[in-house]
Amino acid sequence: MTRTVNCRKHKQELPGLDRPPYPGAKGEDIFNNVSRQAWDEWQKHQTMLINERRLNMMNVEDRKFLQQEMDKFLSGEEYAQAEGYVPPSA
Repeated sequence: MTRTVNCRKHKQELPGLDRPPYPGAKGEDIFNNVSRQAWDEWQKHQTMLINERRLNMMNVEDRKFLQQEMDKFLSGEEYAQAEGYVPPSA
C-alpha cells in the first residue's frame, strides 16, 4: 500500500516519498509533508536552475540559493525561474 501525505505544495492527499530525501529535520519535514509528485517536479526544476544559471554545487552561496528556492518551491511560494525559459507547447 502506498503511503500518502497531505502535500504542502499541491494542497491535497498524494502518494508520498519512500524515504526522506535529506538527513535530519529538513528531510523528515519533506518526507511527511511533500508528495512524490512535488518532489519530482522540484528535481526537474532544480536541474534547470543549475544548468541555466550555471550554479556550482561546490560554491556555498549557490547551494544556499538552491536550498532557499527549494523551500519556496515546495511551500507553493513564488520561486526563481530559469532566465528566458519558455515551456514547450503541447
